[in-house]
Amino acid sequence: MLNMEADIASQAVGLGTNTDFSLMSLFIRADIIVKSVIIILIVCSIYSWAVIIDKFRLFKKINKSSDDFEEKFWDSKSAETFYNSLPAKVDDPMAIVFKDTMESLLKKKFKSNLSEKMSTFLEVGIEKQMSKIDKGFTFLATVGSTAPFIGLFGTVWGIMNSFQSIAISRNTSLAIVAPGIAEALFATALGLLAAIPAVVAYNKFNTDSQKYSQKLENFSKRFLTII
Repeated sequence: MLNMEADIASQAVGLGTNTDFSLMSLFIRADIIVKSVIIILIVCSIYSWAVIIDKFRLFKKINKSSDDFEEKFWDSKSAETFYNSLPAKVDDPMAIVFKDTMESLLKKKFKSNLSEKMSTFLEVGIEKQMSKIDKGFTFLATVGSTAPFIGLFGTVWGIMNSFQSIAISRNTSLAIVAPGIAEALFATALGLLAAIPAVVAYNKFNTDSQKYSQKLENFSKRFLTII
């Protein structure tokens, strides 16, 4: 009896010693469901970081370009003179809103309710530009809210398989249980790794978007006062 227990203990220690707990090994040993969860989370994480980097650069760019545009606009003699000095193609959202509004004004040549129509053009232009700026926010919010649950699903599935393996092998040694548990927890870790940056970035960029939207609205209000 003692010899049998010693043999089992020896096998467990040997298995624990030889088991590779590297991330790649955990992925390779996982079943198809857990592998699918891991792949989904990795793809979501990579795309989230792509969106984060893109939005970080975007806000840095448009905040600077809009400040430069406002400074040049208020230093100009008139709105029409400044409009005529603009290049054919502009990429700053504030400049685009102004340019599109002036084009509509000059083409249609309104004689009545000018201020009201201008206000409508500016509102439509701002909404159009903000929808472009906010593109990708929904994905970040979705990843932030669902990635932990996707990872948790992979963990639950992996632990369930581990308990099935224990029942079949009739061996509850930690060396036998640990690999399966590690594979399962790997999915939860990836879920959190994908979700945390997405949530933080979403909150930051949402705040930046609101500030920039307010900047456009302030410009449009001041612009209407000189029409």
